[in-house]
Amino acid sequence: MQGVPADLPLKRFIGDALFQICVGMDGIQFRFGHAGTLCVYGRWELHDSSGALLDSFVEHSQRRHYCIHPIFNQDVAAYSIDVPHSFGFTFASGHRLTIYSDAPQYESVLLLPDEIRF
Repeated sequence: MQGVPADLPLKRFIGDALFQICVGMDGIQFRFGHAGTLCVYGRWELHDSSGALLDSFVEHSQRRHYCIHPIFNQDVAAYSIDVPHSFGFTFASGHRLTIYSDAPQYESVLLLPDEIRF
């Protein structure tokens, strides 16, 4: 499947908190308390409540540090889907995490436990 589907089941994330972020060689995982895990293998961005970019996908060899800690233990207040390009979460703090599906040569997102890949 290519691109973000219109029926991506994100409603269950509303009110759930992000409790763990795992960084690996091939991507990053955002783990929520009850709703599931987003495994992201492509581009993502984190903006603060004013819209300033705090962190984003960068190749490991070019990264100095991560700045994703502001969304730890934050509840998801809203979600949006921009078919077929991206989807995102707005947290109670006003921070916005956007995940893009812009790598046509491979799947860039895995949503668990549903195993939805795109």
